Parts: sequence; structure tokens; C-alpha cells
Amino acid sequence: MFIKFAARITAGFVFAGLLPLSATAQQTAPPSNPGSATQTQPQASEKDPPAPTVQPAPSVQDKKSPDTKGKVSGTSNDRLFYTLPNFLSLETTSKVPPLTAKQKYAVVARGTFDPVQYPWWAFLSAISQADNSEPGYGQGWGAYGKRFGTAAADGTIENFMTGAVLPSLLHQDPRFYQSSEGGFTRRSWYAVSRIFVTRTDSGNTQFNYSEIVGAALSASISTYSYHPRSTYISTPTNPHKFVPSDRTLANTANVWGSQIGYDTITIVVKEFWPDIHRKLSRKAKPNRVGESTPKI
Repeated sequence: MFIKFAARITAGFVFAGLLPLSATAQQTAPPSNPGSATQTQPQASEKDPPAPTVQPAPSVQDKKSPDTKGKVSGTSNDRLFYTLPNFLSLETTSKVPPLTAKQKYAVVARGTFDPVQYPWWAFLSAISQADNSEPGYGQGWGAYGKRFGTAAADGTIENFMTGAVLPSLLHQDPRFYQSSEGGFTRRSWYAVSRIFVTRTDSGNTQFNYSEIVGAALSASISTYSYHPRSTYISTPTNPHKFVPSDRTLANTANVWGSQIGYDTITIVVKEFWPDIHRKLSRKAKPNRVGESTPKI
């Protein structure tokens, strides 16, 4: 279980830099030759000359990416390290319209069944197979298929319980609002505290029942429904080896703690991802025409 949890923490960084983004702000300037014969718009008077329109710089979540299909209003189109879905994070602390129950389910479904999740579940299954966790599944491709199904079901149930089911029933906001105030320690503490504190749909502060209780419910559902029962398996040294059941309270508590720990680390990464994204974008941005390359 420790190896599997460690894999959950580190594997998200494997995808870093796979899909580099480049976006430049655009400005609308007035025509350079108002008296041209091809001018179609009426000429402004000298007393009131037109001024160039400057658009504000977009945030990380507002920048367009190729996969805007299915985006839910009030959510972002952001991806951690350009790959991992981060649709419930907003780079603002201002009040935004609450999500409806339908929108909560829609954005969770969009992130849960994103194409990148399938290789992620395959990776977790390979780690589980190598570690021989839940030995009741055995080994071989059949066992790997069972572990893949378990990883997919575990992630799906946990995502929907913490992001859609309980937030809809309890009228809590499943979105994470990033902060830019203070230094590393203060912002890290803010991010960790969001595991236990959240907003309601009306904008008030409340204990995060959706995360804490939702993770406990998802761990209980998965452990006692489809994880291995006690069984006998055949090994090279023991053809009738007894394997105890994984459907125990201790295993449920272990899964619950692993989910809370993984979500805590993930939310800290979400807090600092906009800063990382902007630094990477500046480094990858080419020089404009006419700009000289600084000498080293």
C-alpha cells in the first residue's frame, strides 16, 4: 500500500512538459492610415481620436487549450503540468456564481473520464501487480485486468463522492480557490487547510464534509464491494495458500488515509501551479521581431 500511495504522489510529475503551451496576448490598434481609399469605417473626429484597446492578461485557467469541449461554466480548462485535469481549480478568491448539481456532476465526469486517466490507472495497476498488493487477485494478465478495474473504480467513486454527490447534497462548493497572498509557508498552510475547510454554495465557510466524509464513504464502498475476499491461491511453494480477506476495517482506514494524503499533496501542487506555469511560459516564449538576444 505504501508503494502504491507513493506512486500516486509521484506519477503525476511524469507527464510534466509533454504538451508545452505557448500563448501571446493580442491588442487591437487603430488603423495606421485613416485616409486610405480602402477605409470602410467612418473617420473619427480630431477632438475625439480613437484609443487602442488593450485586453487584460488572461489567467492560467483562461488560456485556451485544444480540449475545450465539455467545459462547464464556472470551472477552468487548466491542466497540471499541461496534462492532468485540474478543472475545479480557480485562480481567484473573488465570489463566483455557485455550481448547480448538474454542473458539479458534469465537471467531475469530464475530469474522471479524461483520456489521460486510462494510462494513469494502467500505471497504478502495474505498480500494484509488481508489489503483489491484494494477493487475492493472484498474478498474470487476468489479475492485472482485475487490478486495473479496481484502480479505475476506486478513482471514479472517490472523485464523484467528494466532488459531486456530497457537494450537491450538502450544498458545498467543490472548487479550489488558489491564493497568491504571502510566502511559501503561508500559501502551503492555506492549501492544506482546504482539505478541512471549504466554501458553501452561498459563499460561507464550512467544515469540508465532502472531502473527509466523502473519502471515507468511497473507501468503504470500494473495500466492501469488489476488493478480494479471503481465498486460496496456488504458489510454487504452496498450492493451497490461504489469503485473508481485504474487506476489513483496517484496510478501509488505510485506503481512507491514503486518499486524504494524496488529495492534500495534490492541492498543494494546485496552489503553486499557476506560478510554475507562468515561469515555464516565460522561459519558452521566443524573442519578438527586432529584439536582440542578450549576450551571455
